[in-house]
Amino acid sequence: MEQEALGQRDDLIDPSTITRWHFTKLLEQPKEYEETDQRSPFPWRADLNAKIALWHGNISRLNVHAITHSTNEQMNDKNPISDEIMRQGGPGLVREVAEDLKVCRTGEAKLSKGHYLPARFVIHSVGPRYNIKYLTAAESALYSCYRTVLQICKETEIRVLGLGALHTLRRNYPPDKGAHIAVRTVRRFLEKFSDSVDLIIFCCNEENLESYRKILPLYFPRNSVEEEDAIKHLPKDIGNEEGEPVIKERQIRILDKPAFAALKQSSSADGLVDFEQTIDLNKEFAQSTVIDVGHHPFASMQEDPDKIKTARMLSNAAEIRQMENKRRYEKLLKQAKTEDLTDIAALHCLYRTGVDKFGRPIMVFIGKHYPAHTIDAEKALLYLIRVMDPVVENDYVVVYFHTEVTGKNQPPMAYMKMAYNYLDVRYKRNLKHFYIVHPTWWSKVATWFFTTFTASDIKGKVHNLRGVQFLYTKMGPDQIDVPSFVQEYDIKVNGARYVVPDSDTADGL
Repeated sequence: MEQEALGQRDDLIDPSTITRWHFTKLLEQPKEYEETDQRSPFPWRADLNAKIALWHGNISRLNVHAITHSTNEQMNDKNPISDEIMRQGGPGLVREVAEDLKVCRTGEAKLSKGHYLPARFVIHSVGPRYNIKYLTAAESALYSCYRTVLQICKETEIRVLGLGALHTLRRNYPPDKGAHIAVRTVRRFLEKFSDSVDLIIFCCNEENLESYRKILPLYFPRNSVEEEDAIKHLPKDIGNEEGEPVIKERQIRILDKPAFAALKQSSSADGLVDFEQTIDLNKEFAQSTVIDVGHHPFASMQEDPDKIKTARMLSNAAEIRQMENKRRYEKLLKQAKTEDLTDIAALHCLYRTGVDKFGRPIMVFIGKHYPAHTIDAEKALLYLIRVMDPVVENDYVVVYFHTEVTGKNQPPMAYMKMAYNYLDVRYKRNLKHFYIVHPTWWSKVATWFFTTFTASDIKGKVHNLRGVQFLYTKMGPDQIDVPSFVQEYDIKVNGARYVVPDSDTADGL
């Protein structure tokens, strides 16, 4: 009955249609390293790259041996992905989870049948809640999630796995930090048990796609260039041989025969030890611990080691991140100045016009002119940098005309996040106002989401304006080039002449 139902579906995703990781870049001959060369702890291995794939889509449609399901301890989490998996699995899956599995603790994983899902099995797991105060506990629990899932696959001979993210923003887990643990754990597992797996598909959504695209090459480099570059970008903690996070503060060494170790250190030059001294030392050790804690924080009564480690990490992270962003932006700026971008300029979707009432330059973006689904996204970003880099040295404002924008003009949220993170800090610091003219209900929701979760530092600078006359209270009509179709639309929805209330004329200025 279940197989009949599956056979009638024409929207299943077969693993053979997903490009494997080693085919996503041109192949080359392996580099011959000399003994003095620095090697990545995760060297380029084509055989392991052939075992993984990166895919963006609905995990419940994957026709694989098993998929993962990130849920809560009661296994009744309510979110779009969980709802879709349970709905597609049907009442049989709902009943098995509720009656047989019942609960799953954080860091654990449990196996169920797939029922009406294309996947034969579902591996349910509960990722940890992220709290900077309990950083090491969250990292260890997340590692346990991924490692347990992979162990279940090995033990039950699941050879093709759809591995969705078990770290989620619902539990406040940063996508980048979680992706490091996920990918690293898979890498270490494949190094030891690659024969037990045919394919592991990292299944992504808008929330984490860019994180995986950025982090996968660090642990699964596709050529010698990526392998060398990974050395500079890998985190300090790359885990142990299993991929498990290492907590140095909690590594306590148990000495073999500590009394003799102490006697060895206090012995005379000729190697002999005074008998009375031996007795005294034995008494001393009999009354003390046999654990050599060395410089461990417990020995000096330091406070929470996790807190100390976190403070140290935070003090360096901001500086490192700023340096990396600056280096990346300078590389893009150099490319933007040399690349042929005439085709992007011809769209006339981004240009500089006059100044506002405070003398600040105005940048205009025409949403209707931006072909989001056909444009070369990389070249579009380069053109934006070329045009705006001279402007953002000082205070400036942006006017975005959302007039008559449709779905084909709206770039994916993941691309907007990527572009925003690539821009130099000057763009955010010197932006004074971002005006959205003719917003829709959907654009307001998308703007709120973007400025809440990605661009919180400009949230208070974004203003929705119902019409062109509202815009003219911020800048003179002679200072901004408004397209004719925007003027016509404005007259159509607002009338030929309308008065702007006084309460709207001083919007945040």
